[in-house]
Amino acid sequence: MKKIGVSQKAIIFNRKGEILTIRRSETAPSNPGKWDFPGGDLDFGEDAMEGIIREIKEETGLDVGDLRPFDVESHINKEGDFWVTIAYIAKAISDKVILSCEHDEFRWLTASDFLKLGSSDKLRRFVGNWATHWWCV
Repeated sequence: MKKIGVSQKAIIFNRKGEILTIRRSETAPSNPGKWDFPGGDLDFGEDAMEGIIREIKEETGLDVGDLRPFDVESHINKEGDFWVTIAYIAKAISDKVILSCEHDEFRWLTASDFLKLGSSDKLRRFVGNWATHWWCV
């Protein structure tokens, strides 16, 4: 049976304008070893803002400020399911990251350095859009 899903990702930046990227562990249930942003699937009935705040806290231990949506993308995956991904930007209140068991490394990177990592085309587009339109915010 085909389904519709909503996922969310957060581009979190620090005082230096670097963005947080986290690497999925080799035992992660999806995309093992890939660089990612904090986020995940929205639970049924969950408020979108509460969902992304929950995911950020679970995956990084961070509190964030100035959280707001800035981009959205939709696609049909290889299983034929329809997914919508909402991208957010946020400012990290501190740089102290505590990773979840789904992740094994984190880095604070410039947008150009992130684009050199092994990541999905979708996340690279989000970073490109952020760097082009939101960097000065």
